[in-house]
Amino acid sequence: MARRKRASASGEGADDDVNLTPMLDVVFILLIFFIVTAQFIREPGVDVDRQEVENLDAQNPLGILIAVDDQSKIWMNKQEVSLQEVGFNIRELREANPKGKLVIQVDQDAEAGVMIDLVEIVNKEDGLNLVPISVLEE
Repeated sequence: MARRKRASASGEGADDDVNLTPMLDVVFILLIFFIVTAQFIREPGVDVDRQEVENLDAQNPLGILIAVDDQSKIWMNKQEVSLQEVGFNIRELREANPKGKLVIQVDQDAEAGVMIDLVEIVNKEDGLNLVPISVLEE
């Protein structure tokens, strides 16, 4: 009761409260915008011990990541795939992310022949003459 008297005596009422509804609307709109425009990175599903080199170019944002582990097994989207399935998986991932860059990660102990075959498949599917290969920074 004392509060009512004090509020009415000073002339303040419920109309002086801050309305947060417009601010919350803006926050939700920004959140939806960032979720819709974000490019999600698809992990290959295996850790790769990459080769160290000196000529490094940044390859961001990633869209499709293909990994070859130390036993020359190919991994895409956390699943092991055969060399014959790589082209189909690239086409399938391209439908989800048509503008994302394709990058290959190759373990330094993997067979070179698997990497060459993989580069030829990527060249055939994506038309890339220069296929980006992820390496370790020095």
